[in-house]
Amino acid sequence: MIEPNESFSQFLAHIWHILPVALAVALPIALLGGLLLYWLRHRSLASTLTVLVLVPVLASLVGVLGVSGFMFNTTLTTMLVVCLLVALITVPVAILLGRAIARRSVWEHEARERERAAEASRRELVAWISHDLRSPLSGIRAMAEALADGVVAEPEEVAGYAGRISGEATRLSAMVDDLFELSRITAGALELTLSAVPLRDIVSDAVAAQAPLARQKRVRVLASAQSWPVVSGSDPELARVVRNLVSNAIRHTPPDGTVAVQVGVEDGNALLSVNDSCGGIPEDEIGRVFDVAYRGTQARTPERGASTAGGGLGLAIAKGLVEAHRGKIGVRNEGHGCRFEVRLPLAAP
Repeated sequence: MIEPNESFSQFLAHIWHILPVALAVALPIALLGGLLLYWLRHRSLASTLTVLVLVPVLASLVGVLGVSGFMFNTTLTTMLVVCLLVALITVPVAILLGRAIARRSVWEHEARERERAAEASRRELVAWISHDLRSPLSGIRAMAEALADGVVAEPEEVAGYAGRISGEATRLSAMVDDLFELSRITAGALELTLSAVPLRDIVSDAVAAQAPLARQKRVRVLASAQSWPVVSGSDPELARVVRNLVSNAIRHTPPDGTVAVQVGVEDGNALLSVNDSCGGIPEDEIGRVFDVAYRGTQARTPERGASTAGGGLGLAIAKGLVEAHRGKIGVRNEGHGCRFEVRLPLAAP
């Protein structure tokens, strides 16, 4: 027993005698704790912190018992009670801290993943849009130079070049409008003026607006409804959603195919579906349909007569607008094509 009035040399001598016994009884506890930590390396952080707290407490307790020779006196009993109280306090705190740190770690990991995904999406968007902008600009410049140099002089040829320039300019304007709309959605700057909007008017206007494209592609567009619900939303944004879905369906439906627009009510929400005959989307790509600049094809050059082709932003914009209305949008393969479904909250009666 170390006495308070011992000299320093006597104190060191006592430590020298105590050290082997303390190590002999405490080291196995520490090694066991290390093995337990290794076994828990893939488990929860709360479990790891609990073991980290218990190992030194148990090692101290066993070390004191070993050095005392299990001779229970007042001092040893007090020491045991203190160790027990320390364990009762530190273990719950370790569990709470472990859970808090684990939640923060998961949140930080998810935030980093979101940042990486957003950065990759931005890089992909810039690369794809740069290519899509370059193509019509090159065509406009070449045709303008031909007109300026007098290479094209016949009135019919001049009119044809002017029409093609106008078409390319319209396509560029549509792409810029899509980029502006997407930037508003992603920046959270989209402000909706909600009102009661009849889906009958939205669908009929969208089908009429896409009729020229449907005739050009020789695609039938059919609209039907079990009922025509009234939804709570913003008329211009909802019209854009339906136009984007219908035009996307027409572009991917082969000639003499059919695009079916169906409207009804399901589970207390308005349900609008657009079915096409695109042949289906590969299962490994269906989760990317609403990604920015996704087109479902490796060819980035628009098809012939593709003044209607966009920059692959239509479905991404539709998804953002639907979610801004507190609705849901999804897609699945059905039959010989795809089925896009939009669910929107009904207007209050």
